Amino acid sequence: MAETFQAQESVEIEAPPERVWQVLVEPDLVARYMHGTSLETDWQVGGPIVWRGEWQGHSYEDKGEVLAVEPPRQLAVTHWSPLTGDADEPANYHHVTYVIEPLAGGRSRLTLTHGNSPTQEAADAMIENGWRPMLQSLKEVAED
Repeated sequence: MAETFQAQESVEIEAPPERVWQVLVEPDLVARYMHGTSLETDWQVGGPIVWRGEWQGHSYEDKGEVLAVEPPRQLAVTHWSPLTGDADEPANYHHVTYVIEPLAGGRSRLTLTHGNSPTQEAADAMIENGWRPMLQSLKEVAED
């Protein structure tokens, strides 16, 4: 099996873990920080997850599988997008894990780990260009 790489990003949020969890899993809230994405899943481990929407003028239907659901502490999914140009096969599915830690004063730290990238540069680019801006938008929604 080929070596894979991962990268992480954390954000501190002025909201308790339960609110951060709500923003991660409720479709109406997800749409607010993910460019209007429509989210479909039952949040059951092993179940499918689908994100539909439009990005830079292109319709997409991303998909994956729910790997872990531990409210309000951890959520893990796989993710594949046809917009990457990669074949729809397990080796091309990214692994995305969200860990929510309570902080003093009713605050939280949300850490996203993006894994299963073919190079460290690719993992770092996913954080820089995709996940970091998304986490900032998620923070705004959670603090709203």
